[in-house]
Amino acid sequence: MAHTLLTNQQQQMLLQIAKDSIAYGLAHGEALPLKASDYPAELNEIRATFVTLEIAGNLRGCIGMLEAVQPLVVDVAKNAFMAAFKDYRFSPVSEAEYPKLEIHISILSPSEPLVFASEEDLIRQLRPNVDGLIMQEGGRRGTFLPSVWESLPEPRKFLQQLKVKSGLPAHYWSDTLRVSRYSCEVIS
Repeated sequence: MAHTLLTNQQQQMLLQIAKDSIAYGLAHGEALPLKASDYPAELNEIRATFVTLEIAGNLRGCIGMLEAVQPLVVDVAKNAFMAAFKDYRFSPVSEAEYPKLEIHISILSPSEPLVFASEEDLIRQLRPNVDGLIMQEGGRRGTFLPSVWESLPEPRKFLQQLKVKSGLPAHYWSDTLRVSRYSCEVIS
């Protein structure tokens, strides 16, 4: 199902929800409670998002969902809270850091499985700066948002680092490896 791109006003509304959810989290220790029906229909579509937080261009938290399970506004509020306070790689965001946060919201398209005969075949199909990838092998799974291409522009390295993130060796290969792609509408 195709989703309409959001208007600038709707994008700003989502950024404000993310910011408000982090502020609410600082005060109350939970995500901003909101009623999806209070927002425009486009913001009520069931969509999957990631919220990435940065301070001075450095990652400060990133949490999201690969599957669309709740209204867009709810997903953004929850993921903003989680990125600020529950990303295990970082300590919770402090009051002093809050005004410095740069918030980026990635709204994911539904993922589509890639069909490939070999690692070379997979690498040939990758679209740098467009594709986000989900890799799965047995119980291991990892994803890279399309924005990761900025730091890993070479498809082979991108794939190797995604394997590592998924808990696999960089040069791992097997016929049971599954890879899907998605694209993102990014709001900053």
